[in-house]
Order: sequence, then structure tokens, then C-alpha cells
Amino acid sequence: MSRKPISFRTELPLLIWLVIVWGALWRDFSPGNLLFGALIAIFVAKLFYLPPVELSGRFNVFRAVQFAFVFLGKVAAASFHVLYLAVVKGPRMRSAIVAVPLRSHSDLMVTATGHVISLIPGSLVVEVDRSTSTLYLHALNIYGEEDVRKIRQEVQNIEAGLIRIMGTRVEVEALRAEPARVEGAAL
Repeated sequence: MSRKPISFRTELPLLIWLVIVWGALWRDFSPGNLLFGALIAIFVAKLFYLPPVELSGRFNVFRAVQFAFVFLGKVAAASFHVLYLAVVKGPRMRSAIVAVPLRSHSDLMVTATGHVISLIPGSLVVEVDRSTSTLYLHALNIYGEEDVRKIRQEVQNIEAGLIRIMGTRVEVEALRAEPARVEGAAL
């Protein structure tokens, strides 16, 4: 099976990221080590098929800073909530696998949303269906449909925040066209 060639411009963000990871792994950002890392990155990108990282060409710094503060607050609050659940409910606590359909079909946006959700204690992405842009989460403290609705809303709010930061113009316009949501609109 032959694959369609990826332009160097499209592949450049991946190559830069691989070089940074190479330098970080070796804890050596000297020019020689980074040059060798660049050669390894090019070799890896040509040998293994990695889907191209398609960037939207926009990044809203103000929204990113706002998102970071809200995210840190959510991490702190969720940490205390998980501690409370572990101490008070212990083994009697129920969990569930929840399917959450996302708006965006961009691999970058789906991945970013999954990572942000996994960094907040209390839920973890266990599966991703790329064809439908659906995340499957293992979530704590799920007892009924209302809890499922809340976790879905939380994930979709996080995705909306990421779209506002780095989504395509089409995604941002589609987000603006949606009816306003009351809960968690800060992200």
C-alpha cells in the first residue's frame, strides 16, 4: 500500500517536536546532538507512517492563558474530589465507561482533548474512535444518566476551549453558532 507523500512544510512541526524530544531525552541541546536528532527524526518520519499534524494556522494566546488557569483550577478541585471519594466512598464508588462524541474531526484536536481530560483526576481516556471522533472515558462516581450528561458536557466544554485556542476558523464559527451553554462556559 503506497502512501501519499507529505510535504516538508506539513511535516516540519512533527520533525521539530521529535528533535526537541531527542534533546530532552539526552538532556543535551548542543548543536551536534540536535543535528543528530534531526537526522533521526527525518529517518523516523520517512520509515514509519505518521499522519501529518495539520495545524489551523491560528493560536489565541489570551484564550490559552485563560484555559491554563481554568485547567489548573479543575485539576486542583478534581484532586480533592477524588481524595474525598477514595476516603469516604472507597470500594462502594461506581465508575463507568462513557462515550463522548466530539465536534472536531482533527487528529490534533481529538488528541489534545483526550490528553487534557486524562490529566484531570477522575477520568481517563481508554479508547478513541477516530472515524467518529468519539472518546471513551473511564469516569469515577457515575450513578446515572445525569452523571453521564455532566461528564460529556465537561469534555465538550474542554474541547470548545481548545477550539477557541487553536481550532480552524470553520470550527470556531461552528462553535459560535451553537446555542449558549450555561455550565462550564469558561473553558
